[in-house]
Amino acid sequence: MNQYPHLLSPIKIGKTTVKNRVFMPPISTNLADHGYVTEELIQHYTARAKGGVGLIVTEVTTVEPVYTYLPGDMSICDDSYIPGWKKLTDSVHQYGAKILPQLFHPAFVAFNIPGTPRFIAPSNVGTYYSKEAPRAVTVEELKVIIRQFGEAAGRVKQAGGDGVEIHAAHAHGLLGGFLSPLYNKRTDEYGGDIDGRLRLTLEVIQEVRKVCGEDFIIDVRISGDEYTDGGLNLNDAVYVSKQLEKAGADFLHVSGGTTIMRGSAIPAPGTPMGSHVKMAEEIKKHISIPVATVGRITEPWIAEELIANGRTDICMIGRANLCDPDFVTKAEQGQIDSIRPCIGCLRCLNGIMFGNRVSCTVNPSLELENEENIKEAQTKKNVLVIGGGPAGMEAAYVAKKRGHHVVLCEKEEALGGLVRLAAVPIAKQDLTKVIKYMTKKLEDAQVDIRLNCTVTEEMLKTEFKDYEVIAGTGASPVVIKPFTGFKQWMTADDILSGKSFPGRKIVVIGGGSVGCETADYLAPLINDLFPRNREIIVLEMMSGVMLNESGPGRSLLVQRMMKKGVEMICNAKVERVEQDKIYYSKNGQEYCIDDADTLVFAVGYKADPQLEETLKACGVNYHLVGDVAKLGNIKDAVTCGYQVAKDL
Repeated sequence: MNQYPHLLSPIKIGKTTVKNRVFMPPISTNLADHGYVTEELIQHYTARAKGGVGLIVTEVTTVEPVYTYLPGDMSICDDSYIPGWKKLTDSVHQYGAKILPQLFHPAFVAFNIPGTPRFIAPSNVGTYYSKEAPRAVTVEELKVIIRQFGEAAGRVKQAGGDGVEIHAAHAHGLLGGFLSPLYNKRTDEYGGDIDGRLRLTLEVIQEVRKVCGEDFIIDVRISGDEYTDGGLNLNDAVYVSKQLEKAGADFLHVSGGTTIMRGSAIPAPGTPMGSHVKMAEEIKKHISIPVATVGRITEPWIAEELIANGRTDICMIGRANLCDPDFVTKAEQGQIDSIRPCIGCLRCLNGIMFGNRVSCTVNPSLELENEENIKEAQTKKNVLVIGGGPAGMEAAYVAKKRGHHVVLCEKEEALGGLVRLAAVPIAKQDLTKVIKYMTKKLEDAQVDIRLNCTVTEEMLKTEFKDYEVIAGTGASPVVIKPFTGFKQWMTADDILSGKSFPGRKIVVIGGGSVGCETADYLAPLINDLFPRNREIIVLEMMSGVMLNESGPGRSLLVQRMMKKGVEMICNAKVERVEQDKIYYSKNGQEYCIDDADTLVFAVGYKADPQLEETLKACGVNYHLVGDVAKLGNIKDAVTCGYQVAKDL
């Protein structure tokens, strides 16, 4: 029985029928080569088409050669790009999916490659990270750009593409910037009121339609609300949507927010799924063409609900399809527990600005060879995996899939390692899905899992003699011995695991991710000076908290801490501790906290060298994975486990 009849039903877009309502929105991959389609790019999108996606909107595709959006993004600015696009569209079409590039002019958000001319913009208003104010584009230049959009769309049609998406959302790029009052301060026919600001987008639509005809999909991406004072609001978006329909758009891709207001356009982990659906729902009431919503739609049930309840016609599902290319097929077959869970961490886009390839915390195999088609090992081995954290679990699964005999030993009563604790803080609950998914994967692969099992030297010499060992025993929190003289001390892990319970006034040493998440977890939900509220102080030696993190997750966490009244003292070094006093220095002065109840250590982790020494003493062939090899995050651990087992 089909659990998702609305989500998996066909939909008519213009003159084209799409087989289901799961569309994949643009996600930059950096897999193109100077704008040209590569074999990896073809395989990337083909995997999602094969996995059941109805329609794919590719990443940003630039329409002219002067300005670059990202180092590895796509282009179709001249005819030399057509052959690659033809290979891509043919490959995607063999699985019944439709494909549209997202046509884009980066303008004032272009990548600042040496030799690039001064950026253009609607007005001389740049983003907060601009190094100089852009210059206002001239009307004569706009006429050329409009023609370039039309010519680019014509090449898409020539290459067999089904249509184009025109990006006018997020106050981003040329069209989004023109539409938004945040950036458009013009007083000519392309500025002023909403009709002036919208004019450029309407003229682009008209040009594309003139070049490509009626049987070519034109989708426009807009922000239903920019969620920003002075920006577009929902009233504006409803009016804009009506004009876009009149101009010939076939469907609207309704997003929200802006790219510079962190967490508004791309929602953070732990925030509600369907983050922009209120905008789509309202716009849908006022137009007759289909409306798509987007934003943290990571599970089939919520997509089905949004469509079944009449709130949207289409769900744009991006990161979940990146995480698991077979998302749709598994949903269709009722294999919900087998869908690789997207945790919304946004590590997929970490480093994209610096030319790094797209990646995924939970899916370490975004390559031509991956978990689904990994080659069997030529020589089958007996493999012992010590440690059931994410690195050990991934290593055990991949080793088993390659044909090795695998035994996984975990000293605790359940698998998951430190991820079980990482799931405890606010907005981190999705990590529980990772443990469930990885556990099921191991069970389905029939890996021999032994819980409450500490591997001893004797076992290595007897039962596991001649086994190749993969050790992923993780790391333990660092405790600063001279500071343990305080009357009550504990680690952040002690708190998150429920082993220790802190008092009312708490000092956390360490303002990295763990320290901040623990402070957020302990702080009162409402900063209302209620007498029994906890008081939290975070002491951080660096100039800011969580300096190794970026993105909306970090932003929302810091905002929550500020709202809750957590005191964050940076450039602060704890000098000494007495039984009831904590002394720290800042800017050459010493301060004393003499009324704290609990001291919490969140100053990092260290690996225990004992296991490696034992392995060496036993003379076994071994590999280290995860934190015991190199301290890192969950993505680092999973990727490390995958790579070691793949090369075994």
